[in-house]
Amino acid sequence: MLYQRLRLIEIFDIKRLQMRYATSLIGGPSTLATFVAVYALFGPTFPGIYDKDRSVYTLFYPGLSFAFPIPSQYADCCHDREAELPLEFPDGTTPVTCRVSICDSSPDKKVGVGSVMDKAIAPPMPPGSLYMEEVHAKLGEELYFTVGGQHIPFGASPQDVWTELGPPLWNPSKAALQVDQMVIHSASDPRPRTTLCGDYFYNYFTRGLDILFDGQTHRIRKFVLHTNYPGHADFNSYVKCNFIVLGSDFEGTDAHSYKNKITPSTKWEQVKEILGDCGRAAIQTQGSTNNPFGSTFVYGYQNIAFEVMKNGYIATVTLFQS
Repeated sequence: MLYQRLRLIEIFDIKRLQMRYATSLIGGPSTLATFVAVYALFGPTFPGIYDKDRSVYTLFYPGLSFAFPIPSQYADCCHDREAELPLEFPDGTTPVTCRVSICDSSPDKKVGVGSVMDKAIAPPMPPGSLYMEEVHAKLGEELYFTVGGQHIPFGASPQDVWTELGPPLWNPSKAALQVDQMVIHSASDPRPRTTLCGDYFYNYFTRGLDILFDGQTHRIRKFVLHTNYPGHADFNSYVKCNFIVLGSDFEGTDAHSYKNKITPSTKWEQVKEILGDCGRAAIQTQGSTNNPFGSTFVYGYQNIAFEVMKNGYIATVTLFQS
C-alpha cells in the first residue's frame, strides 16, 4: 500500500527561510544558523554523526536535525561520537547549517542516530481514521468500503449515500450546473445536461471520491475515484482513494488474491495487459492557466474509463454501467 503522508521536511536553502524556535529567530537572511547559535538556542544534545564521504556533520535533536559542512582541513575534529560541543574549528570559526530536517518526534520513536531520511516515518493515525481505507469497486455493480462495511451500488439514491457516507463536501449551486463532459460519447443520449435539473455530483474529497447522480431520477450514474498523483490538475484537492477494481467475475471476499485487480499504483501499460487495447484516447485538458502540466488521456472500456497522465500513471478511474 502506497501512502501519501508527510514524513519528512528538508530545508536546503537556510538563508531564504526565517525559522523560529519559541521566541528566538534562527536562520534567514539576517541571522546565520551557525553551530554555536543552534547549540545555544536548543541546548545540550548527544554527539552527532560525521559523514566522511560527504564531509558533513549532523547534529540531532528530537524531531529535528542540522547538517553542517566541514572543510577538509578540519575533518580530524569531527570523529564520530568524539567531537566536543559546541563545535568550533581551531581558528575560532564555526560551521554554518547547510540543511535542516524536520520529522515526527513521537515519544515511541527514536530518530536521532543515522540517516533521518531512512528512519523518519509519518506519525500514527488517530483512532478511527478512514485515511487510505480500501475501497473495492466491482465493475458494473457497486463500491464496498472495507472499514465501515458500506455497500453503495449503482442506482442508489442521495439519501442512501448520506446514510452510508455522511454529507458530501460540495457547493450545491455549482454542482447543479456542472456538465458531465463525457456524456457526448454516450450512444443512448448524447445531449449535455446543463439545466438546474441536470446531473450533479456529491464530492467526498477526504475519501478521494466523486459520485454523479442523474438529475431526473436522482440515482447514481457514475463513481469517480482519484489517485491524487502529483502532476495532475486536481492534485492535493482529494485524498488518495485506495481502490481495488475487481472484474464482474470476482467471487469471494479476498480482493488481494484476484489476479486482474487494478489499484492506484497500476500503470497504464499494466492496465492494457489486463483489459486489452481500447483504441484511441480522448484528450482532456483544463487549459494551460489552470493546469501547467498539460493534457491527460481518457481511455474507455465497458463499465470503466481511465484518465491517464503523460507519465503513464492513472489520475482518475470513472465507473459506470454500460
